[in-house]
Amino acid sequence: MKRKYLFSTLLALGILMACQTEKKTMEAPKIAKRKIVIYQVFTRLFGNTDTLNKPWGTLEENGVGKFADFTEKALSEIKDLGVTHIWYTGVPHHALVNDYTDYGISNDDPDVVKGRAGSPYAVKDYYNVNPDLAVNPINRLEEFKALVERTHAAGLKLMIDIVPNHVARNYEGQTNPEGVSDFGEQDDTSLAYHVNNNFYYLPGEAFKVPNWENGYLPLGGEKSNSSDGAFEEVPAKWTGNGSRLAQPNFNDWYETVKINYGVRPNGELDFAVLPEDYAKKDHAAHLAFWQDKKIPDSWNKFKDITLYWLDIGVDGFRFDMAEMVPVEFWSYMNSSIKAKNPDAVLLAEVYNPDLYRAYIHKGKMDYLYDKVELYDSLKHIIKGYGWTDHIPVVQKRMEDIEHHMLHFLENHDEQRIASPEFAGNAELAKPAMVVSATLSTSPTMIYFGQEVGEPGAEDAGFGKPSRTSIFDYIGVPHHQRWVNNKQFDGGQLSDEEKQLRDFYQRLLNFTISSEALMGAYEEIHFYNKEYTSGYDYRILSYVRWSPSEKVLVVSNFEDNKSYELDLKIPESIIQKWSLEDGTYDFEEMLYQELHLNMIVEGGKGNVAVKLNPLESLILKLK
Repeated sequence: MKRKYLFSTLLALGILMACQTEKKTMEAPKIAKRKIVIYQVFTRLFGNTDTLNKPWGTLEENGVGKFADFTEKALSEIKDLGVTHIWYTGVPHHALVNDYTDYGISNDDPDVVKGRAGSPYAVKDYYNVNPDLAVNPINRLEEFKALVERTHAAGLKLMIDIVPNHVARNYEGQTNPEGVSDFGEQDDTSLAYHVNNNFYYLPGEAFKVPNWENGYLPLGGEKSNSSDGAFEEVPAKWTGNGSRLAQPNFNDWYETVKINYGVRPNGELDFAVLPEDYAKKDHAAHLAFWQDKKIPDSWNKFKDITLYWLDIGVDGFRFDMAEMVPVEFWSYMNSSIKAKNPDAVLLAEVYNPDLYRAYIHKGKMDYLYDKVELYDSLKHIIKGYGWTDHIPVVQKRMEDIEHHMLHFLENHDEQRIASPEFAGNAELAKPAMVVSATLSTSPTMIYFGQEVGEPGAEDAGFGKPSRTSIFDYIGVPHHQRWVNNKQFDGGQLSDEEKQLRDFYQRLLNFTISSEALMGAYEEIHFYNKEYTSGYDYRILSYVRWSPSEKVLVVSNFEDNKSYELDLKIPESIIQKWSLEDGTYDFEEMLYQELHLNMIVEGGKGNVAVKLNPLESLILKLK
């Protein structure tokens, strides 16, 4: 048994060392000089000032925001919050329940649309924008181009969504550029699969809408000629989440159809597989690899779509459910994007940690969601049952790819912090926000309304409380108080909401100006747990530094407990900072009202710190 155990241990150690060696030989990330901060905004909701908030309300009843609402003033205020990039969510024309036939746009069937306003991830026409967002729908693309110009004039870069895994069930590219065929237009629908078919088919079967569950009815049960429990699709196509049923289940992504990337129904690949050493190669090498290869039609369609939007002035993309699409496709498309715009920001939704390195190194993604590791850990701590001990462990695990992992506490898929289903109080997330924004060199993302404590409490129709609905025409009350009848000055915010926004503004502006946050990291949490009296699992501490800036971060996650600590800086850090014995001054950088002394004696540092409930200190060595 001992021999077996020894062998297993040595084998595991060998694998670990091999993995670490592989990680270290990967293409080194190109680190930006300053942090990136992304402001995700749900475009149709941002400028809506209507407050009726009727469940399943129409556009006329509940209102809708427009591209034009992103005025020079609004964009200036977003930038002043400490934002570098704005992600306009829901821009491409997606399926929705509204009549635009006067503008040459076909109606969508409520039986395959979620909500009235529709899911932004059921794209109907990739070469145009959502008509809801235009003052004059006939000029909708020109209005978006004007928004691009205003955004750039404000000193911001912008991103939009691309959803390669699926399109709307009723995709209809009415504004394709000359020579561009529609998705499925040239498919052989008699075949379940062909490498150049854009969709997967069920020959001989007709699509049926799902059996509705839990009292759900399209349009909330409103009588409508367009909602008749049927949608004509012969032959039926596979559904967006991969369901092969002609009648998908209610919880399937029934409003969408899955894109075929040359993956056979049995899982075999009809395209070249990237050699392993391409994980170490740059974008140019990846682009060169594909030049003499046969490329499935869907690959080229999506490549052309992204290049089209780059030509319009878009600076990057957020890719929905990227892990459901082969990594080789991403190598092909992302290297094509970078050849056109080397500075384009490529952000992907990937939730499987085992796939992170493949999609970064082989798929050439700039950034992936850090949801399963950091977000989930911070959420548990905020809710009171997680330990801060987990954060340094997560960071260590991400060490080789930390720059590529996007940090956030809110987005459109997650519960609002202030919702009772999450924390019930936006203040409880302040220490977590400091950690999220300062822990690594990675970008930070916030979701519009997060900075004023939006709780997402509306029963919007298809969308339910705790998340601000992406499917319905609805108002966003706390955010609307900041909008203040489109003055964008926070004139209706409460004092508490103003203070919260001020906190976010101070924090984010520090992050985009700090050199230390793009430098080295070392946790001092476990050292202080061992040697500092009173230090426990509700506190987190670490240091960040560059040649010109040295920063100590310490956060208290308790909402009703203060700490008085003699925080210790280990000898190894003092050596790396090249400090001699003596007294050094720290300045607190968020509110710049506090100065603390660090006494270095015998090569070790000591800082007397008082932490109020939910307080974080970002201490910069003077």
